[in-house]
Amino acid sequence: MAKPVFTLGIEEEFQTIDPETRDLRSHMSQIVEGGQMILQEQVKAEMHQSVVEVGTTICQNIEEARHQVIHLRQQVIELADKVGLKIAAAGTHPFSRWQDQPITADVRYDKIVEELQDAARSNLVFGMHVHVGLETRELGVYMMNSLRYFLPHIFALSTNSPFWEGRETGYKSFRTKVFERFPRTGIPEHFASASEYDEYIALLVKTGCIDNGKKIWWDLRLHPFFNTIEYRVCDMMLRADEAIALAAVMQALVAKIYKLRISNLSFRQYRKALINENKWRAARYGIAGKMIDFGKQEEIPTRTLILELLDFVDDVVDDLGSRQEVEYVLKMLEMGTGADRQLAVFRQTGDLKQVVDFIVAETSFGL
Repeated sequence: MAKPVFTLGIEEEFQTIDPETRDLRSHMSQIVEGGQMILQEQVKAEMHQSVVEVGTTICQNIEEARHQVIHLRQQVIELADKVGLKIAAAGTHPFSRWQDQPITADVRYDKIVEELQDAARSNLVFGMHVHVGLETRELGVYMMNSLRYFLPHIFALSTNSPFWEGRETGYKSFRTKVFERFPRTGIPEHFASASEYDEYIALLVKTGCIDNGKKIWWDLRLHPFFNTIEYRVCDMMLRADEAIALAAVMQALVAKIYKLRISNLSFRQYRKALINENKWRAARYGIAGKMIDFGKQEEIPTRTLILELLDFVDDVVDDLGSRQEVEYVLKMLEMGTGADRQLAVFRQTGDLKQVVDFIVAETSFGL
């Protein structure tokens, strides 16, 4: 029997920055319209006009994903430069106010704002989403149940939003606190089967809660239309290398859980309420704190748990061709998360504009 490929797709949401003020500035669709001539559907507008999203096509392996992520970053930086803007990759802007940022004119966004009001208007946050392809929706629900446990570990590595509206928030990821105002967010529930999951979506549609499954904004979801498991928990990452490393870890976790399953082994399931404890710690402390090892029922340094995660997937990364990318996590542990590095610049300079300059520089690092 042929092994599944576990294809990859990576979406990144970038900030468009005024090079003089360092504030967010609307790209007035110039980047999107210019980009679509070159990149077609790989670039699109988001709800706020100072956000531009790019996404890879379906990638067969991490090497192809790396090539596309680097190419897309290069293209969007070049397009922004042509219209006098800079591109920044972080989960929040250090000092912009959402009240000052215009909303993109679009029927879909109009409906969201009408329903969610200031929760939508204030959702000026930037994330990275990673899709991993699966053979069946049944397998997708199995993955969703098993992978939930690892979301705080991945999230801790991604933390890159310590500032909000000019304030140091005390969180390594304040982005997740902002996004929690939306309904249907956070760690997903456990579902017994794909049919139970589909019945849940159908009930929400029938009762007018949502018009389609894309309005389920969990940290991890089985995509409503495609056979992919979609990780949505991460802040936008500073460097392309970091984004690729976490995508490689996400793919490796899927491959590992699959390997256990076909060997008639299962990963232990934990309650959403327990996983939420670790997610909160990840948001607050990033990789600098502790999380709970529920098997041992004790607190363990987050860095130790991340090293254990790398050991857990070690036997699948060579088959995936992703050892180098996964092992970049060791460098991330060494240099600190994006939040750690943003805070270091702020401690050194006391100037949030210099933090923006740092984010802009890191966004193009290694391209």
